[in-house]
Amino acid sequence: MVNHIFFKKIAAFTLVAALSFSCEGGITRKSEQTQATAQQKSEQNLVYGELIIKEQSDYLIIPVGLTDKNQDRLSSYENRYNSYNNIIFYSKKDGETHILLNKKAIITGFDLLEEKKAGKLSARYWLYQIIDSDTNGDQKLDIQDAKIGYLSDLSGKNLQQITPNNSQILNWAIVQSAGAIFIKILKDSDNDQKFTEKDETNFIRVNLDKPVIGYEIISDEIEQKIKSLIMK
Repeated sequence: MVNHIFFKKIAAFTLVAALSFSCEGGITRKSEQTQATAQQKSEQNLVYGELIIKEQSDYLIIPVGLTDKNQDRLSSYENRYNSYNNIIFYSKKDGETHILLNKKAIITGFDLLEEKKAGKLSARYWLYQIIDSDTNGDQKLDIQDAKIGYLSDLSGKNLQQITPNNSQILNWAIVQSAGAIFIKILKDSDNDQKFTEKDETNFIRVNLDKPVIGYEIISDEIEQKIKSLIMK
């Protein structure tokens, strides 16, 4: 009887010790992960790109990115394919500064567009290619995610999305006579959260007098008709 009670106590002690070790191990691993994340963030540093000056604009532009502290600053943007995380706009007139984005994102490119109007002053815009959503669900932002087109005025304000969600902007052209920009996009047409050669492309039109998300100019009906003619 005594031996039975003794062995029950030993078993109970072993179970408690095992549970305690398991919890302690879980806490330790979590603590190690937290420390690793904190260390990774501490090793990153802000890097400012080259000053961009456009005589047509009253603002100077300073691209901003992140780089590893151990990485050569001069080569950091080359390694990141000239992508940035934000843009600072500085007013030449009054020295006021503000940033383009109020969220985490990757800016893969931006260009100055000019809409020429007969008998009127030209209208100018900044066109951005921005990755701002984890569309493939891998817990990070990178070139595998949707790359959305945005327009802003020369001051970097009035930012407006102009290409659809779950698409990637490929290229564009301004058609002056139409007062519009035509943009080629790659759509996640098979809804697999990836952008591959299996996905469909299309063109959208964005009217510059009132820019909003553009509409596709090649309808499903036209596409099906073309397929029926060339895929016989």
